[in-house]
Amino acid sequence: MNIFEFITANISTFLALVATGVFAGILAGLLGVGGGIVIVPVLFFLFQSFGVSAESAMLVATATSLATIVPTSISSIRSHHHKGNVDVHLLKAWFVFILCGVLLGSWLVTRVDGTLLTILFGMIAVLSALNMLFRTGKPALFNALPGRAGQTLMGTSIGFFSSMVGIGGGTISVPLLTLYNYPAHKAVGTAAAIGLIISLPAALTMLVLGSTPSDAPAGTLGLVNLVGFICIVPLTVLFAPVGAILAVKLDARKLKRIFAVVLLITGLRMLAQLLI
Repeated sequence: MNIFEFITANISTFLALVATGVFAGILAGLLGVGGGIVIVPVLFFLFQSFGVSAESAMLVATATSLATIVPTSISSIRSHHHKGNVDVHLLKAWFVFILCGVLLGSWLVTRVDGTLLTILFGMIAVLSALNMLFRTGKPALFNALPGRAGQTLMGTSIGFFSSMVGIGGGTISVPLLTLYNYPAHKAVGTAAAIGLIISLPAALTMLVLGSTPSDAPAGTLGLVNLVGFICIVPLTVLFAPVGAILAVKLDARKLKRIFAVVLLITGLRMLAQLLI
């Protein structure tokens, strides 16, 4: 089968993945949310609509999301570094701990059932939504980052849980850092770099060590859906500036609350699906 025949045979899949890239890009620019928190649930439900089991859909959605974060995080790092918002000192201190968490988490993804990942993502999505709804704009709970032991736990946990649910780290690291009175603009910039530390080794681990499920969508290698990667990445990068332009014209604060409600419902739906 040549490339044209492949595209024709899977046209509905291509169109849906293109829409996912556009949606993720606009939301990233509009609300400043990480692509993974959008891409994972969209792919999770999308793959199921094509007859993939919930367990396989979550495994492939997780790995594919991490693969898409690699190029987008590189672009984001360059932008934030140019503005002086990447804390290189913190990254050096946390790098090994984040990496250890990532390697353990991504290896577990290749060994566990997708149901566990669905539960983890659902819980993180719900907590992230509640944080957006009730913690945004509130003062920090602590005056400074904890000592070495506390930061070791923070870095390892960010790498471990982010790699297991297919997010780049910003969803966890930004609210966690700001709880400790860390400057918000530096938290966002540093999170972009953390995203690369997480996504690159995690995606490679799942690509090389992951066993492709028998019902995986077309174009899946290991656990990474290459068709999804090719469709999503350029459109996410292309439409992020569109979202940034819309943010100037619209009430981004109100839209972020709406997104938080949608994310809350999505997380609860993913958890509820396991009980039905």
